[in-house]
Amino acid sequence: MASELFNLLRRAHEDRCLPGFRLLNWHFFFTAMLFVYGRILSQQIMHAVNSDKFFYKLATSFMKYQMVICYFLYITGFMWFILTLKAKMYKYQFSQYAWTHMILIVVFTQSSFTAANIFEGIFWFLLPASLIAINDVAAYFFGFFFGRTPLIKLSPKKTWEGFLGASVTTVISAFVLANILGRYQWLTCPRRDLSTSWLECDPGPIFTPELFELPSGLPWKEISVLPVQWHALCLGLFASVIAPFGGFFASGFKRAFNIKDFGGSIPGHGGFTDRMVCQMVMAVFAYIYQQSFVIPQYYPVEILLEQILGSLNFGEQDLLLSKLKEIIDGRQIQH
Repeated sequence: MASELFNLLRRAHEDRCLPGFRLLNWHFFFTAMLFVYGRILSQQIMHAVNSDKFFYKLATSFMKYQMVICYFLYITGFMWFILTLKAKMYKYQFSQYAWTHMILIVVFTQSSFTAANIFEGIFWFLLPASLIAINDVAAYFFGFFFGRTPLIKLSPKKTWEGFLGASVTTVISAFVLANILGRYQWLTCPRRDLSTSWLECDPGPIFTPELFELPSGLPWKEISVLPVQWHALCLGLFASVIAPFGGFFASGFKRAFNIKDFGGSIPGHGGFTDRMVCQMVMAVFAYIYQQSFVIPQYYPVEILLEQILGSLNFGEQDLLLSKLKEIIDGRQIQH
């Protein structure tokens, strides 16, 4: 996505006059990547390495000085930009500088939420992503066969029939798909480290089947429902009503720059950006919804330990373990 967006406003003549200017874009890209993913993976990396290995010391040092490293990398890029300014090209260079920062905000904001969803359980990544794909396919199907009424001028091929048909299909699919995906522990278990311990866990009450009584007159008296399926209805409603506006935004953006697609990396479908615009909107909502309405409002022992151990070196961790052992042994003697 970053590559496609970087190339969108490039001008060959100006680029030839500014050797190395494109390299500056990628310098900012990797600096942003180091900052965002370093913060996301810091705790997982710390729990994945062994304390007596060299990599543990290396990871500890990096996590401690990560913000300093990223800051000076950014300042280096900032100074690099200032030193490359050329007369009669200021407007182009500053517009590219602003464009680069906007791209980094868009790309890494959504990607950080996507990564966070995966660590909360692959279910929270796979279900929202699947709903966007289902909505897109259903909108095309209903629009092709039943579309008559134009929906929005930005996308002349979009119709109300396709929009409404896709909305109903997506909400129903969300309810059914959540029941299927929610029965696999390896999809629902959150990842607290980079080991394989997350393959098995207590799925929690929202992934525990409950019997739901049906109204009289139906051939079935009750069905097995996962509580998470009710949350999936909200995700399906968002994916079908709100997320498509990300696609409308992209259509307006492309019209503004008089281009058909952001890129040609996916034959017949444009570039990655064309496919990911709605996914970006959905990933952010899925994370916010899950944190606000799904996760219980308490602090598990694992999270408390991560916060404590993250601020202690190995010697202090060893001292903490000894003190806890003394306290527990003392209580056992009293009883």
